[in-house]
Amino acid sequence: MNRPLNSPTEDRCSPSATTLTDWDRRHLWHAFTQMAEYEPLIIERAEGCLLYDMEGNSYLDGVSSLWCNVHGHRHPHLDQAIIDQLADVAHVTSLGMSNPTSIRLAAKLAELAPGQLNHVFFSSDGSSAVEVAVKMAFQYWQQRADAKPAKQHFVTFTDSYHGDTLGSVSVGGIARYQAIFQPLLFQTFRLPIPDTYRIPAEVAVADVCEHHLRHLEALLSEHHEKIAAVIIEPLIQGAAGIVFHPEHYLSGVRELTRRYDVLLIADEVAVGFGRTGTLFACQQESVTPDLLCLGKGLTGGYLPMSATLATGDIWNAFLGEYEESKTFYHGHTYGGNPLAAAVALATLELFEQQQTLQQLPEKSEHLGSLLNSLRSLPHVGDVRHKGLIGAVELVRDPETKEPFPWEEQRGAEVCRLALQHGVWLRPLGNVIVIMPPLSVTLSELDQILEAIRLGITEMAEITANQVSTTSDQSNP
Repeated sequence: MNRPLNSPTEDRCSPSATTLTDWDRRHLWHAFTQMAEYEPLIIERAEGCLLYDMEGNSYLDGVSSLWCNVHGHRHPHLDQAIIDQLADVAHVTSLGMSNPTSIRLAAKLAELAPGQLNHVFFSSDGSSAVEVAVKMAFQYWQQRADAKPAKQHFVTFTDSYHGDTLGSVSVGGIARYQAIFQPLLFQTFRLPIPDTYRIPAEVAVADVCEHHLRHLEALLSEHHEKIAAVIIEPLIQGAAGIVFHPEHYLSGVRELTRRYDVLLIADEVAVGFGRTGTLFACQQESVTPDLLCLGKGLTGGYLPMSATLATGDIWNAFLGEYEESKTFYHGHTYGGNPLAAAVALATLELFEQQQTLQQLPEKSEHLGSLLNSLRSLPHVGDVRHKGLIGAVELVRDPETKEPFPWEEQRGAEVCRLALQHGVWLRPLGNVIVIMPPLSVTLSELDQILEAIRLGITEMAEITANQVSTTSDQSNP
């Protein structure tokens, strides 16, 4: 049905800010957003680490436009890479056909990845990269030379997040995201989250790593004959609330999966491309997984693209005569798109040209110092960081670590207040996430953390006033 325009002089090619706001509310269904409560924030342009709305207000991008922007918005080298590729071809299917740009990117990723992850399957997003890895792991055991068809199950972790397709939700562990879809999901073996902040009362801090590795070994010892793979977010579980695993846990998982003949899938969609201080998080514990999932920062936050990297052992299990049907029957229209591949190559070039990783230690140290200064603020239970990933966890009681009920949206309130101080952030429940572009400056880090400081302080004052008002009303 055609609806009338808001103004007789207005056309659909140049709508006003008011019209766009109205259309945004009525027509655009936003991801992970309760549309009944949605308040439009329309970003018209961006430059470096700054976002600009339609009124010209600027906001520091404190979460890299959902953890994907690496070198800043509108970087000339990245812009030019897309322009140059457009002069050749914008899209070539990867079904029985190829193009030079995607070939070069596959070779570059194979060169940079840890170990012998030499085979690259392209998709369009992180969820799809995980879906590919899960299907590859399953099919691998069905058709390798000494097939083990009983190995059909996966080991996952509580509060893990691997995407929102049905397969990636199945291997995820966030109950709120899974509950409604439970009848559609496959079952997994789920282990407790190896959290270094909320540690079981009976476990000493020094024993956290071994405690969780014992859980994994007990599970693998009993069920390895029917387990295809363990899937893990290396070092940090992102959507769980930026939860840090204990040091050496990842390498311990790798050792156990080898011992019990189980594949390891590393989901680095969020933590890859410099976020933790190294190009890939797995490198910090000298781990090479059997399957590596990449996304987000792969194209510097410019275009949709993800990749699943596999070892030669997995690749070989899919080779054979046509009639053997060993082919990997999976693929999407835009997988390996040359425009996305061009900007991904340019993103990797910038890591070398701008010495991005070499500049991270100073920024990481500065971020850590700023975070530590927040520890004394009301309701701050924990601060943690690695590389340019930071988190501030808000709790009702810092002594007991009692969380605020998620329905109170404390993290969202702090982020709303921070926006008033010119910084765009998006929380994970009660956790304030700091994940700016790697190109962020020290002064911009100062601004981000100051906005968080003000937001937490103002939130605490509002809460105190509400408690005081309630108390006065109950005592006439």
